Amino acid sequence: MASSDSTPAVPISAPLAPKKENNTPVGSKIAELNESRAELLSRIQGLKLDLQNWRSKLDTQVKIYRDELTDLKKTLNVEVDQLRTEFQDLRNTLHQQHEDVTASLRNLGLQDVSEGVKDGEEQPKVEAKDEEMQRPAIKENGKEMEN
Repeated sequence: MASSDSTPAVPISAPLAPKKENNTPVGSKIAELNESRAELLSRIQGLKLDLQNWRSKLDTQVKIYRDELTDLKKTLNVEVDQLRTEFQDLRNTLHQQHEDVTASLRNLGLQDVSEGVKDGEEQPKVEAKDEEMQRPAIKENGKEMEN
């Protein structure tokens, strides 16, 4: 019986030996996979940090550009308002000058007429000049003015 006992013991110990050999490669594979996993996690963490830094820098640049654009917009609005004011002043000045010239022409025309009445001969010539001088004053801004 002892020989029968030893026979089954040999087959039992024989299968254990191949399992240990199989465990060693699996163990080394697991160790390699764990190491690879750790490296990948480390790389992922590094990439996450890089992404956060990149986003932070990008947000900073966007804020700077927005601030610059806001300042430029304000400056542009101020300059546009100044130009509007200057153009309005020019328009008013031109209108005033036009009125002054019109009034001067009227006054010159009236003075010429009064001088022509005294001289007698120059009256018809002055009237022709007077009509020419008053024609530009008749229409102003597309409307007829009363003399």
